[in-house]
Amino acid sequence: MEQQDIEYFRKLLSGMLEDAQQNGDMTIEELTGSNEIFADPADRATAESDRAFTLRLRDRERRLIRKIQNALQRIEDGTYGICEECGEDISLARLKARPVTRLCINCKARQEQDEHLRGD
Repeated sequence: MEQQDIEYFRKLLSGMLEDAQQNGDMTIEELTGSNEIFADPADRATAESDRAFTLRLRDRERRLIRKIQNALQRIEDGTYGICEECGEDISLARLKARPVTRLCINCKARQEQDEHLRGD
């Protein structure tokens, strides 16, 4: 991978990390600021459902932050863009579509097929 490509992905991933962290901060503010008391059980159930949904989103963002940080570390290590399974280069098109990916398209397809066969 050329240096300009590496810098492109470093900038892209850094921006993604900043956005994800800001979204996480906003989610925490929303959760801590909602201590309402509901007279109607339906309203309370709706609020609890919304809270659970928000927590699931926050968990997804937390995992994404970890993946972005790992990708940035791979850039620093010089292993970004190299498939962790087969050692081949990951195509730029795949990296642009999924910058945090660790697997080339062939290895990812094989992994998904194996998961499907196992019933995961």
